[in-house]
Amino acid sequence: MICVSLEEVRSNIDRIDNEIIKLIAERSDYVKQASGFKKSEDGVKAPNRVETVINKVRSKAEEYGANPDMVEKLYREMISSFINMEMDEFKRKQ
Repeated sequence: MICVSLEEVRSNIDRIDNEIIKLIAERSDYVKQASGFKKSEDGVKAPNRVETVINKVRSKAEEYGANPDMVEKLYREMISSFINMEMDEFKRKQ
């Protein structure tokens, strides 16, 4: 979509940000649920799973025309935060 004004650009960015935040909240719910299936702190950290996700999102970034390095950096930060959240959930359930 080609925008005809800065206001239109900003409106679309705001719309996208809203969707991204809703999806992050949804992802958070699933991360919390995942902690109930994990048997150990190593299972929560799951480094092999992290790398699988990173490879997948880099591939999707290329497919959709996004910068794979930027997407990887964002996902590594997000995953790190989710792991910390999941670890708190895991410890609370012990």
